[in-house]
Amino acid sequence: MSPERLQPGKKHIEQRSLAMHRLIADKIRNDPALFDHVFDNLERWKTRVCVATQPYLREWERLARQGIEPCLVVATEDSEHAATLRQSSPFAGVLTDKERFAFFSGENP
Repeated sequence: MSPERLQPGKKHIEQRSLAMHRLIADKIRNDPALFDHVFDNLERWKTRVCVATQPYLREWERLARQGIEPCLVVATEDSEHAATLRQSSPFAGVLTDKERFAFFSGENP
């Protein structure tokens, strides 16, 4: 089997990440307290991630401090810049394991 068939392409991965972030954004809009995960993750990651990732974390922190909606707008934006930021997404923990499994298996959570 060719490597192309074994691994999804970059565009597919970016579209899947965008779809997941749209799901996350919907969940946060329905329960704004979940947005606390963003601040918790950013604070924890400040001292744990590589230097190259720090600018992305600073940008996420700037967006988060602007409020939920400005941050979610960028998280769900279909642009190259947003796709790059999503690679260092601070939204870990918003979706449950069950929701993530449903998403990756193609089910609606």
